[in-house]
Amino acid sequence: MQMNTDMTRESKMKKKVVVGMSGGVDSSVAAYLLKEEGYQVIGVTMQIWQDQPQESAAEEGGCCGLSAVDDARRVAQYLEIPYYVMNFKEEFRKNVIDYFVQEYLHGRTPNPCIACNRYVKWEALLHRALSIGADYIATGHYAQVVRLPEGRWTLKVSATAAKDQTYALYNLTQEQLAHTLMPVGRYTKEQIRKIAEDIGLPVASKPDSQEICFIPDHDYASFIEQYSGKALPQGNFVDTEGRVLGQHKGITHYTIGQRRGLGLALGRRIFVKEIRPETNEVVIGEGEDVFADSLVCGEVNWMGAEPLKEGEMEVLAKIRYSHKGAPCILRPAGEGKISCTFKEPVRAVTPGQAVVFYRNDLVLGGGTIL
Repeated sequence: MQMNTDMTRESKMKKKVVVGMSGGVDSSVAAYLLKEEGYQVIGVTMQIWQDQPQESAAEEGGCCGLSAVDDARRVAQYLEIPYYVMNFKEEFRKNVIDYFVQEYLHGRTPNPCIACNRYVKWEALLHRALSIGADYIATGHYAQVVRLPEGRWTLKVSATAAKDQTYALYNLTQEQLAHTLMPVGRYTKEQIRKIAEDIGLPVASKPDSQEICFIPDHDYASFIEQYSGKALPQGNFVDTEGRVLGQHKGITHYTIGQRRGLGLALGRRIFVKEIRPETNEVVIGEGEDVFADSLVCGEVNWMGAEPLKEGEMEVLAKIRYSHKGAPCILRPAGEGKISCTFKEPVRAVTPGQAVVFYRNDLVLGGGTIL
């Protein structure tokens, strides 16, 4: 296994890297570390969602707001590296916001950060970076890029499991990984903060960004209604037998496994088991009803392993960002799909979310839960 940062300082001096700078401490330290290693570093902030007031952006500490540009520019000046702001609003709207809204309207729960990473922070930024003569792009993600003995590129979990971000990066391509540097993945968050403080970075104590930058108030349903122009109708809460239990506010208000905010007083703990957009129903179940022992995923991206076309593969699978992972067996399910059978039932398998496959701290691949 070989890190793609394993080069002499002399060779690094000839390599140009565009660092995506969000104005946060992680990407700022990434730029510093790469400069210290001898790379020619260029800082770039991607304008993708910057229509909120500056006060709101600053309060949220987001990676995409107006304050991000100001903070990233200050860091670049402090590090004495070139800095540019590039407009990627159209790519972000098409590949992230439109996707996010349509998935919710169809009763699924998407992960916009995965889409943003794949199609905006990598595909669009890498294309722009290569066009100006750069050799690599780099980010402040907590993950490590490695090359396997057989030549495939993949991701290794970061030095700190609590901050590991490989789950949200499983969809990157071999070409993208070959041109990617992630220096922060070798450190813990505490170490990154300490480096920033030691060198006097102006963002050393800046809080981490929010999960979904374009919905700072976390009111997904209102955003979807406003953006799409569609006021979703109320519908029925039903139990697993089809009996009506009450009225829901619209399917975009709910996700699998949800317990709070249902507005149903049934005298026991209940959860969202299923969302049925075709009948506008939200199915309610007991605690055991939200566990499943298998799933099928599509749109599979193979990273550290060749595509599974026959037989089976034993892996550790994560079904959400915060999931610790569970042992499962992968088998081909036809038309490029993969079935995952877990050794023990897992909670809240959610259509639209990603399932990511691991072995020995390496990402083998992943797909979208169907």
